[in-house]
Amino acid sequence: MSLVTEILPYAQIILGVILITAILLQQSGAGLGGALGGSDTGSFHQTRRGFEKFLFYLSLVCAFLFALFALLSIIMKANS
Repeated sequence: MSLVTEILPYAQIILGVILITAILLQQSGAGLGGALGGSDTGSFHQTRRGFEKFLFYLSLVCAFLFALFALLSIIMKANS
């Protein structure tokens, strides 16, 4: 159990860096207007393909693992 408590912070740092990188590499097609719901092209939905799809799924998996590791860290600190 002590090995997990030693490795967990480093795993969170690595996951955080990967998550930030994956989010920053994703293209924002419409900039701030797209974030607020507006769009210049008039299309409602854009299909992700190729590397953009990979980055999207990578960011989802990293976000889930990061949240799981943070919860695990909180539980382990409460038990010690």
